[in-house]
Amino acid sequence: MRRFLTIALFAALFATQGALAQTRDIGSRGDLLDRIAVVVNDGVVLQSQIDAQVTAITHRLREQATALPAPSVLRQQITERLVLQEIQLQRAVKIGLRVTDEALNNAIRDIAQQNKIEFTELPTALAREGIVYSEYREQMRREMTLSMLRQRDVYAHIYVSPREIDQFLLRQSADKTGDSSYNVSHILLALPEAASPGQLEAVEKKAHEIRDRAVKGEDFGQLAVSFSQAQTALDRGLLGWRKGNELPTFMADVVGKMEAGDVSTPVRTPSGFHIIRLNEKKSDNQPLIVEQLHARHILIKTNELQDDETVRGRLQTIRDRIAKGTDDFAAIAKAISEDPGSGAEGGDLGWTTPGTFVPEFEATLQKLTENEISQPFRTQYGWHVAQALGRRSQDMSTDERRRRAFEQIRSSKLDEETELWLRRMRDEAYVDYRS
Repeated sequence: MRRFLTIALFAALFATQGALAQTRDIGSRGDLLDRIAVVVNDGVVLQSQIDAQVTAITHRLREQATALPAPSVLRQQITERLVLQEIQLQRAVKIGLRVTDEALNNAIRDIAQQNKIEFTELPTALAREGIVYSEYREQMRREMTLSMLRQRDVYAHIYVSPREIDQFLLRQSADKTGDSSYNVSHILLALPEAASPGQLEAVEKKAHEIRDRAVKGEDFGQLAVSFSQAQTALDRGLLGWRKGNELPTFMADVVGKMEAGDVSTPVRTPSGFHIIRLNEKKSDNQPLIVEQLHARHILIKTNELQDDETVRGRLQTIRDRIAKGTDDFAAIAKAISEDPGSGAEGGDLGWTTPGTFVPEFEATLQKLTENEISQPFRTQYGWHVAQALGRRSQDMSTDERRRRAFEQIRSSKLDEETELWLRRMRDEAYVDYRS
């Protein structure tokens, strides 16, 4: 029941899927014939996919007041992103990675709740925006598949040694970079794995030219859209706010010496040349004293025989009997809770820090007074009743410091490893541009 990353933004999917629905609708009337734009291994990227993305991203960039690059440049960026997505999706199929309908429904239900829309009303809400619900679901499934694939192929294989953690903690005690947060944008000019001296020189020269244009006042986001080969290119190169220790190592070394608005000289890494812009920075300097919560819960999931209303009613009865003292919370949790991690422990979740659970679960716990039992509530995992057992202020232990160091080191490696992983798959793929 741990927190997971949000798969897609509701508004962005609205824009993308609206464009896709519009393109396919035109095709269904016979006014536009779809065709293959790129052959990717045994799959294809269709012209309609490219056109839909061009429409959606053009709309988004205009809303952000970003000057559009030349149409050919924007189309090239979008085409390459779709090629990379197709390569990843093919790999997911090859290794048998799939998103179940249950997982998909839970993710869409969460997005609907965040946008204050009832799950059952979502198809109607989408239809008002010109979006076909079935297409929206498939786009969500693709985004979730890509996220799962990267977790499997990249994140899970990033190794952090005990020595790295020791060195990290030593540096952290002497260097306050990790106590600050940085809002960073960057441009990547990628290099092939076996770049020749001529290729290396040409890419480096181009990187310096782009950096000079940024220093002279050209919009960095516009330059990123036009030239960057990173996954953030069409987001104006924006990485957003990151703790200093969560930035890639090469980037943390640079931004710690920069002021807001500065643009770095090109930085060489195995994936290519990076140009970094520091947009803002702020000092966090917060003590390692955290408010911890001790709680327990009972989880029951819906299935073919028990719908939401049935499960909610069953939990309501259980909750009322526990509150009256008729039944024991721990005994009931051991007998019926479907949480494999806590059920055998009487539903006990132990002492946890903020951010441990998904938002709906955490929000419910925070509202409870000590020993109070919640009403039944739903998360993506099923229906719960929860009880707050106590609260305390806790100084972070050595183990917790090391765990945080491990997570921050792994996060700092993630962007670079993801780019290298994508480049390797791209270099190994058969790609034939038909237009």
